[in-house]
Amino acid sequence: MEAREPLRDVRGALRAVLARLREGEPSEGREPFELPRFWDALGQTFQVTSQEATKLSLAFSRPPLPSAENCRKLSEDVQNAILAVATVYYWLPKGQGTTLRKMVRDATTEVVEGMIQLTDTILNAPVESLSQEQLISTGGVWEACEQVSNLPRDNQAAVVSALAASLGVVKDAVEEMEHIMLSLCSWVLLELMLGSGFSVPLCSQALVEGQDPYGDIMEDEELGFRGNRDTYWSEADRQLLSSCMGLMKASKACLKKVLAAVKAHGKADSPEHIAQLDDLADIANEISPSVDELALSMYPPVNPLAVRLNAAKLASVLTKVLEIAKTSHVCPPSEEGWVQFLTGAVDHNMNKVKNFTQGQL
Repeated sequence: MEAREPLRDVRGALRAVLARLREGEPSEGREPFELPRFWDALGQTFQVTSQEATKLSLAFSRPPLPSAENCRKLSEDVQNAILAVATVYYWLPKGQGTTLRKMVRDATTEVVEGMIQLTDTILNAPVESLSQEQLISTGGVWEACEQVSNLPRDNQAAVVSALAASLGVVKDAVEEMEHIMLSLCSWVLLELMLGSGFSVPLCSQALVEGQDPYGDIMEDEELGFRGNRDTYWSEADRQLLSSCMGLMKASKACLKKVLAAVKAHGKADSPEHIAQLDDLADIANEISPSVDELALSMYPPVNPLAVRLNAAKLASVLTKVLEIAKTSHVCPPSEEGWVQFLTGAVDHNMNKVKNFTQGQL
């Protein structure tokens, strides 16, 4: 039997564990659940897995290769370590929070994927050689195992982490869209200045004031690029997109305020509070994709109906986030002011979008 044959068997077993992690649900468990005990056990299993990855990699890093018996023992130790990681993950009941559970599952899955990658690398590498790929794969397992120390310890911390991640993505999207709008407007100004002799201050002032800086210069037929709506925004487009930017900025403000409220008032001390936090995280997770869809529809050539549809979707998501936040424990009376303000901002901008697109229906 080829010395590495047991490693092929364990690779198949690890793939089965990975499939179960991706598809399965942890049981509620019959014994009383203790969160500190869970974290201690998970940290130990991640540490053991890191050590087994090191042992396996070293065994196949230089001649002579381990015997078939030693390879079998190494493979069993790797499999047992991964099974222990998965077993401890399954201790975590749904009642501790679906947001927390998902983050623990993702971390566990990454460890298993890393170990599968390491076994693949060893099996595909030339005999008795330490490849760069093997070093990278080993480091990948180490890095995945080290994540356990950075995982949130309860559902409140998990929801804070999820909201912060969403806020970062939305903030980047808003800044990128502002940059694109400024760049396109600047390009139009440059074209006009080169063709008309306008000075920069005059064009800039008109743009800031929301006017068409070149409305009285030439007709569309005379200025060819203005007739190509694949590359520019018309005055009507700019008015519509201004309200869309208002919705995008409201999205950023909404996530920022909800995140602060969860940090200040969020609790994971009862099933009701845990469920409320999960509801917030679930609906807030829809903000970023909705912002992206709206932003994509804002590129020229603008389809007003597509913009209206995506704006309405985003406004609906934001309204739900604000409603859920207002009725949850993270929003005491002291927090109701910003909820009302942002609700008004969402309604105001959405109504403007409807008004600008009414003629398209």
